[in-house]
Amino acid sequence: MNKKPKLTAEDFNSVKTNQELLSLIEEKSISFKSVNKELVYEEELRCLQIELVKLQQWIAKNNKRVAVIFEGRDAAGKGGNIRRFMEHLNPRSSRLVALNKPTEVETGQWYFQRYIKELPNPGEIVFFDRSWYNRAVVEPVMGFCTESQYRKFLLQVPEFEHMLYEDGITIIKFWLSITKKEQQKRFDSRMGNPLKHWKFSPVDKKGQELWDKYTYYKGEMFTQTHTTYCPWTIIKTNSKKNARLEAIRYVLSKFDYDGKEDALTSLNPDPNIVMRYYRSIIQHD
Repeated sequence: MNKKPKLTAEDFNSVKTNQELLSLIEEKSISFKSVNKELVYEEELRCLQIELVKLQQWIAKNNKRVAVIFEGRDAAGKGGNIRRFMEHLNPRSSRLVALNKPTEVETGQWYFQRYIKELPNPGEIVFFDRSWYNRAVVEPVMGFCTESQYRKFLLQVPEFEHMLYEDGITIIKFWLSITKKEQQKRFDSRMGNPLKHWKFSPVDKKGQELWDKYTYYKGEMFTQTHTTYCPWTIIKTNSKKNARLEAIRYVLSKFDYDGKEDALTSLNPDPNIVMRYYRSIIQHD
């Protein structure tokens, strides 16, 4: 019986680049579909992250203020997306904002107050892992706010964001869309990995049980807070890697930064993965 061809330790030591590795795999007639897919992803990510560095330099040089908001159901991939955005950025002009639940003092303040101090300074890009939109979906679903507080929020948020827009802050709002089946799969993965147990909270446990309630409030949020000056952009995230690449592509496509024309990959997001919320009548989450 013929043995299947395989790579040896000597083979790996003999190659210096991904291209050389691919050539060797092809030469040995080894099936490399999954390997090639991973290498293509890594190369695309590298090219897009180079553009993010250029964008950050342009933002700093021109004192722009940029806030990128990541919202979505639990396990939709907010943290993973943000990590790929920030991986090679200068920490002096980029920040992650992931606030804990309000303190007793913050509970007595105007709802937006604790978020205002986290907004980007001139020359800075800030990534929000959840944001003031907690009050649009998570809080009413879980009973963490009153009906009056919820309704007041929906009235105030378009005006709040319009003030930020008029003051020159660019706000990009992402909703990471995941199917119910995929969410359960990721919950199971978290529980099976001791390094990810911290990600699983009592709120997560309710995610599947209250799926339809989340869907209702998500729809209300889109209807009330999608505006021309601050629209919602949906990213389909059942494929984590595609979602990461296309989210970066979308952000890059919104700015005319220096050196953009020299990009080594396409900066046009895939419309089958990235879309305004109203483009899809049937949304899979």
